[in-house]
Amino acid sequence: MTQRDYYEILGVDKNANPDEIKKAFRKLAMKHHPDRNSGEDHAKSEQLFKEAKEAYEVLMDEQKRALYDRYGHEGVKGMGGGGGGFEGAHFSDIFGDIFGNIFGGSRGQQHGPQRGADLLYQLSVTLEEAALGCNKEIQIPKQTTCSTCSGSGAKPGSTLLTCKTCDGHGQVRMQQGFFSIQQTCPDCHGSGKLIKEKCTDCKGHGLIKETKTLSVKIPPGIDHGERVRLNQEGESGAAGGPAGDLYIQMNIKTHEIFERNGLDLLCEVPISITQAILGDEIEVPTLNGMVTLKIPAETQTDKTLRLRGKGIHSARHHSTGDLFCRIVVETPSGLNQEQKGHLQALDEALKKSDNKHQPKCHAWHNAMKKYCEQAKPK
Repeated sequence: MTQRDYYEILGVDKNANPDEIKKAFRKLAMKHHPDRNSGEDHAKSEQLFKEAKEAYEVLMDEQKRALYDRYGHEGVKGMGGGGGGFEGAHFSDIFGDIFGNIFGGSRGQQHGPQRGADLLYQLSVTLEEAALGCNKEIQIPKQTTCSTCSGSGAKPGSTLLTCKTCDGHGQVRMQQGFFSIQQTCPDCHGSGKLIKEKCTDCKGHGLIKETKTLSVKIPPGIDHGERVRLNQEGESGAAGGPAGDLYIQMNIKTHEIFERNGLDLLCEVPISITQAILGDEIEVPTLNGMVTLKIPAETQTDKTLRLRGKGIHSARHHSTGDLFCRIVVETPSGLNQEQKGHLQALDEALKKSDNKHQPKCHAWHNAMKKYCEQAKPK
């Protein structure tokens, strides 16, 4: 049976570089992997995968490729090319190379220094603390490098033994059907070493739990859900690796007066009916003290008045928000007879003015009358 050309199998030309060959094989391997194809397509996919793997092994080897280019399939017989089968020793290296490119690194190789885990701390602050900035002290329970053994996990003065299961490599090769897969050693957990005498303080883990007090600087203008990062204040790294980072996430407490919208503040300001009618100047609070708010005459409920620059100043964005005051005209309650008499007299006076002082009320009544006329049965 005539064997297919290796370049044709991978779909590359004869001048293809190793990166192009690797990319072509990765695409075919993912498409024809037997584990991804079952039923009637399984046998065909298995054969196509074998062909692609065989072509890859030959063309990625400089010596084999030179012989193949000169003599064809005959030139690589007996050198691991042209023989079919994909249970050879090189398969796991190819398999690892494929997934190493996907996940950002080689499989295994965990026995070197490893970065510690990042930590997330939820910090509750008041609106004033978030808006104006502050310093807060927090206590973080975390794992840190054991000072007794310097993170090795071994008793000071003792020696580490080379793991016999993996011969110090930290990885073992597992055969699963057609595939030879490299995995982390179950005995040394990827370190390549075994502890003969464990450190009495950390019990061989190299890390101990402790509570650390930290000072956190909250920048002015930080918003709910935003984070402050403290470099290398997370979990300590393994085998001498760097510590992770600590992220402080802001949870801003509900305020009794203000609501926050970005850098703007919103508040509700109740005024009396006479203030709404005649206008007034009143004092309203801001995060930096009291300021004067001018109420225009004939102000209606839900009118919003804006105080520019009285919101939140952000050190990050170098900008300042505004304060929006929503006016609520309060209806008087608990009036005595004399007060009610004054209001009745005012009401009579307004009625004599042909409703020109209450245009919205007059317009509504006219619309209601028109609707009722149209709704009458004919």
